[in-house]
Amino acid sequence: MSTNTSKALIAAAKELSKQVDRLKFTEPVTHVYNPLTYAWIAHEEYLNRYATNTKRVVFLGMNPGPFGMVQTGIPFGEIAAVRDWLGISPKIGRPPVENPKRPIQGFDCHRSEVSGRRLWKLFANRFGTPEKFFDEHFVANYCPLAFCEISGRNVTPDKLSRAERIALTKACDEHLRQVLEILQPEWLIGVGAFARERGEEAAAGTKTHVGQILHPSPASPKANRHDWTLTATGELIALGVWKKA
Repeated sequence: MSTNTSKALIAAAKELSKQVDRLKFTEPVTHVYNPLTYAWIAHEEYLNRYATNTKRVVFLGMNPGPFGMVQTGIPFGEIAAVRDWLGISPKIGRPPVENPKRPIQGFDCHRSEVSGRRLWKLFANRFGTPEKFFDEHFVANYCPLAFCEISGRNVTPDKLSRAERIALTKACDEHLRQVLEILQPEWLIGVGAFARERGEEAAAGTKTHVGQILHPSPASPKANRHDWTLTATGELIALGVWKKA
């Protein structure tokens, strides 16, 4: 069911998608995936179901992972979490140009996005149901695009050329400011340093506080060395975002 909040976010996401689709990227980037196009039906369902009100806390990621939002259209969208916990599993389309080493298989993909699995497990463990979590929380991505090399290797936005970063940042900063204006969060929590830095820029001059939690990526030695769920929970409690259970 659409609300004024979800309708505003849907309109903002559509505009962001148009803006980033106009951008050009050069080698080593050979393929660019925009889940807001080929996986739009899933993303729109996510906004319609879980963005129906303003939020106290917004969690912000960097950009889609190859086995998360790239496949499902949902931020940090690890397939099992999206299908089984969020209850979203529509048919996913295909991008116009696809890297055969990074095929879009949608919910038929058998790979698991570790970052997304860890993040949604954190929320599921603490809140039980998505309805309880989304009552005050939301999860978004700063950049909607995923980039990869001909080998299939992932390229993160911070590794793009300076000119490409400037153009991309302009569009994504504007969209993030719109998200904050629509959702009016007390807290914007960057999942990792990149998201926190972009959040600080977008939230400047607003009443939104910006914080950071450790990124759950398996590429992070610290995230692997300790129980990431306990680490992130402790960080959120220390910030004052969550209370001790």
